[in-house]
Formats: sequence, structure tokens, C-alpha cells
Amino acid sequence: MRGVNMYALDSFLSLNLTEVSTKIKQGEISPVDIVTALINRIDTVDSKLNSYITVNREGALATAKEREKEVLEGKYRGPLHGIPIGLKDLINTKGLKTTCGSSIFENHIPDENAELVNRLEEAGAIIIGKNNTHQFAYGPTGDRSHVGPVRNPYNIKKMTGGSSSGSAASVAACLNYGTIGTDTGGSVRIPASFCGVVGMKPTYGRVSKRGIYPLSWTLDHAGPLTRSIMDNALVLNAISGYDPLDPDSKETDQEDFSRYIGLGIEGKVIGIPKSYYYENLDPEIEQSIYQAIDCFKRLGASIVEVDIPSMEEISEAQKVILKSEAYAVHENNLKEFPELWDEEVKERLLTGLNVSGSDFAKALRVQKIAKQEFANVLDSVDVLLTPTMSILPPDVNARFLSDDYDDSQHIRWQILKLTAPTDLNGFPSLTLPSGFSKEGLPIGVQLIGMEFEEAKLYQFGYAIEQELSLNLNRVEIE
Repeated sequence: MRGVNMYALDSFLSLNLTEVSTKIKQGEISPVDIVTALINRIDTVDSKLNSYITVNREGALATAKEREKEVLEGKYRGPLHGIPIGLKDLINTKGLKTTCGSSIFENHIPDENAELVNRLEEAGAIIIGKNNTHQFAYGPTGDRSHVGPVRNPYNIKKMTGGSSSGSAASVAACLNYGTIGTDTGGSVRIPASFCGVVGMKPTYGRVSKRGIYPLSWTLDHAGPLTRSIMDNALVLNAISGYDPLDPDSKETDQEDFSRYIGLGIEGKVIGIPKSYYYENLDPEIEQSIYQAIDCFKRLGASIVEVDIPSMEEISEAQKVILKSEAYAVHENNLKEFPELWDEEVKERLLTGLNVSGSDFAKALRVQKIAKQEFANVLDSVDVLLTPTMSILPPDVNARFLSDDYDDSQHIRWQILKLTAPTDLNGFPSLTLPSGFSKEGLPIGVQLIGMEFEEAKLYQFGYAIEQELSLNLNRVEIE
């Protein structure tokens, strides 16, 4: 046994966001009862997972009372009204501690919200707390934080992936109805895949980054993690949109990302990259992904092979930009607080000193090539389909793929390999569960689309989600 049987919980805690939203609107469930039950569950379960750094007990209950009153008065704000949402602890919250997973900021209380928090609150959401993260989001393993590692709800000996580690684990363990993470090399999609939830990295500039502590100005994205495709689209509806005070924000029309959900995919075309994405896969992941491909065929989609020529250069360019900008972001922190770093994170930051101006300039050039090559392929297919991860969740604190212990064998590169390319080119990428390993560990499939075509990704994601009908979010915690 691995802990608390999900079926033994208050029935509404194991509902997804869309389901509980309907019950709130109809007056069948009170936001106050939901928040009270969630806080009790966090207090009971999270000591084993460590998915939260700060729980917003008083604030969440106070907001829940306001949202309940609004429902009674007929002032329903929409699908997120009264819905408890978690935030990665890089995202500023006025009056609520934001630590970035680091003792440098362990007592930091922001004076104002990040823009996406304002949008969530306007939509009626309740901020239930701040989710644990790899220190300053600089790591895909999710086990380096000043409050300790996050553990995978499907097996607490296994890592969640990172850096949005607590964000994914808390969704999977029913400790909220959705979270917001950040993704610079895969930090939404990696833990979503390892923890068996849905994670979206939207188009670069689709969601405001104002008020989120940066890791890389060029690569950072923010996006939702949820239990279902529809849930994910509803959260993205709330947080997306142009922000004139964010220099990277893209001015686009507000849209409903759920608008294609439920439409068939018969006659659509799915591209399968010939190389890079399907190399050196764990056999169980390979089997799961090809089962997903067969599923799409049964739904009437055509499958074609495609070629993206410069994948190795694209992968390397993402690393170069990340190293350089991460060091630039943290240069003063490294000087002012030399002893307050996780040694692994500090060592990785210092590799940014080895990036030359020439290297950085070349990487920016490759970024343009990455946009062009992916766009060329996506002109001929509707979406690309790849594995999200090439390996199953490793043990917490595992670091090397072999006994050589050289940096090229560090586990981070294998974890980042299939997600990082679309952080470089900014194209939207969605991961959703495609199955489980023999040991019951989640496996994820990744869908990649053209810029600003998140709604199409949700259409494909929902189609396979319904076809697979996986028994997710019923995990037990040891």
C-alpha cells in the first residue's frame, strides 16, 4: 500500500476542475467546504510529498467565503469561481511568502501579485498555496529546494521531475484542482509527465511573465498543470492575454482555448519526427507512445514521418542561452549570498561564465532556424507527436545514467532532451498521460503545434484522453 486511497476521500476532492466547477455554480458544493477539506488533506498527506512550501490557510478561507457569498448573490465569475489553485513558488503573491525554493528568499513577502495571479483572482480562483520548486527553477529533477525534495505521488522513492515539482505532485495527489508552473527547458512538462497529469507550455509571450522570478528572459514560459485537458484549457483561458507591461508579451486576441475540444480528428495529419525524439527510449515508453499513435489512427488521423534537420544544434543552442542568461540573472545573488546555494545549482550557474559572446550570438541565430524548421514541418501536418520523456522517473537524488560520472552522462540532459527544443523556438507543447509502466509509473506523450495554436493541441489531447480513459488521479501515498 502507498497510503491514502483516493476513493476514501471526500468525493469532491477527486473530481477534476471542470466537474467541481459545475457543482459550485449549481450550489451543490461550497467553496468554503472545498478549501477546508483541501487544507485538511494537505496537512494529512503533504508531509510525505513536500509539494507545498506555503499553505495560504487564512487567506484561502477568507477568499472562499467571499466566493460563496458571490454565488449566493448570483455573481458567478466563470469556471474558476471558487476553485483552489496552487502557484509555483517563483510567482509573486502579495502578502504571501514567495521563496523561489531558496533560503536566500525564505522570508520574502512580495508587495504585489504577478500579473497572472491578478487574472486568476479576477476569474474567481482561490490561491491555496505556493508549490515547492527546484531552487530558482534551475534543475529538471525537482529535488533541490531549501525545504527538501518533492516526491512522486505514484512512488515516493521516485523524483517528480522539475522544476515545477510541487506543482505537478500536488495536482496528482488531489491537493488542489490545478497549478501554474514555469517552463524554461521543460519544467511544466517534465513533472507533468512523471506525475501523470496534463501540462501545457503555451506559445512564448502568450502568458505574462511579469512578477515571476526569471531564470532565462529568452526561454521562460508560464503554463497550467491540471488533471484533464478541459481543465487545462479553462485555466489557460484565465491567465493568457496581452500585458503591455511585460516586454515579451504578444498582442493577440483573447480566445477560448476549449473551442475545439470534442471535435473529431478524422482526416487530420500527425507528424512523427524521423530522428532525435525517438532515439534511446525506455522500452516501456516506446511501447506506450506507439500505442498512442495507434489510438490516433483508430480515430481517423493520418501518421506521416517528418524531418527536422537541425535538432542537435537546436538542443545545444537552448543550453547555451540558458547557461548565459541564468548566470546573468543570478550574478548578484551569487556574490551577495555565496553560502546560501544548493551546491549543484551553484555549480551549474557558474558554467555560464564559460559561454562566450560568440557562442551566445550563434545560439540566437539557431533560435531563428528552430522557428523556421518547426514551422516548415507544421505547415504540412497539424501537430507533431513525440514522447515527453525518454526515461521513467528515476529515484530521488539519482544523477548519472552510467558509472562514468562525467557531465555528459548527467541525468539532467536526458530529462531535458525532448522538451527543451520548443522552449527555444517558443512553440506550444502539451503533455498528457499515455499510460503506465509495469511498476505503475506514469508515461507522457507530447503534442507540439504551430505558434498560437494551443486550441488545436487541446483538440488532439482531448481526443486521445477520451480514447485511452486512463484511471488517473487515484494514487495512493505511502
